[in-house]
Amino acid sequence: MKGSSLSSNAVPGRPAHRTVRELPPAFLAPNVEFIDLHPQTGSFLGEVWAGMGARPKKLEPKFFYDETGSRLFERICELPEYYPTRCETAILENHAEEIREAVGEDPLLIEYGSGNSRKVQILFDKLLPAGYIAIDISRAALLQACSELALLHPSMPVSAICADYCNPVTLPERMLGSAARPVAFFPGSTIGNFTPQAAVAFLRNMRESVGAHGGLLIGVDLKKDKARLHAAYNDSDGITAAFNLNLLHRINHELDADFDPSSFEHHAFYNEAAGRIEMHLVSRRRQSVTIAGRTFAFEEGETIHTENSYKYTVEGFRKLAARAGFGWNKVWLDDERLFSVHYFAAV
Repeated sequence: MKGSSLSSNAVPGRPAHRTVRELPPAFLAPNVEFIDLHPQTGSFLGEVWAGMGARPKKLEPKFFYDETGSRLFERICELPEYYPTRCETAILENHAEEIREAVGEDPLLIEYGSGNSRKVQILFDKLLPAGYIAIDISRAALLQACSELALLHPSMPVSAICADYCNPVTLPERMLGSAARPVAFFPGSTIGNFTPQAAVAFLRNMRESVGAHGGLLIGVDLKKDKARLHAAYNDSDGITAAFNLNLLHRINHELDADFDPSSFEHHAFYNEAAGRIEMHLVSRRRQSVTIAGRTFAFEEGETIHTENSYKYTVEGFRKLAARAGFGWNKVWLDDERLFSVHYFAAV
């Protein structure tokens, strides 16, 4: 499940979200360049209708993050059962000097799905980047985070690119020319929300963006004891269940639907054959639901598939990254070996 996402409105993953205010570009710090590529976010109603008509039924995880969902995810990150956020943060804090040595001097950091940029700030004092590019589909979150970060580092050039980073993004030439090495930064294990095939395609896009001398710093959740995984996605306080079920509340509120959330239950399990956690909403009974005038039938036990989160071994992820054009690798683990941060050089 969760990590740093594709963005507050986007995809795979669990970004660190917060309520943001719209910040006009005119009020950005002087060292911030704003590039709006006007990403298409698609129709919420159209995607929900399509998902309810699919077999099996499904909803995209990007729809988790309305205001209530974002607050619930913040709570998930603080749960004792939910290890990824604290493990990745500890790795970045404890190994910042080694990460600097691997990355090299004066890198250009390019964060995909930047969210609120909390994790990249851990690295700034050690890496001393020549510049920072943040890419996110959420305009308001992007502008606010980049402005706050730029004020803390007034001599560093910052580019805020509003784009869907699942598609290729052309980076500003003036930024690429200012650094010894462009380094893509993709924390939070969001790569696990892609199928392995889609992950390779996505990493290939990154490889093209950073070029032959670039690198990749990425957070990857590891395969581990099934009980540990089960606990992380089925916490004892029921916060993850509320987070999953909030999708139905959101659809009711925004799309004139009549889901009865109490007639569905959260179900998360580790699919060992596929190497992934799956999250579903399971219908407790036979029922029908109307969404903006269209009716969809559910059988008892039928599910809505809401998220995948693939887990990797260190060697397995190295092989996947190699297929995307990344070679030399350095990896850091937390003390319990639950989570990994990899640095790859492009080849």
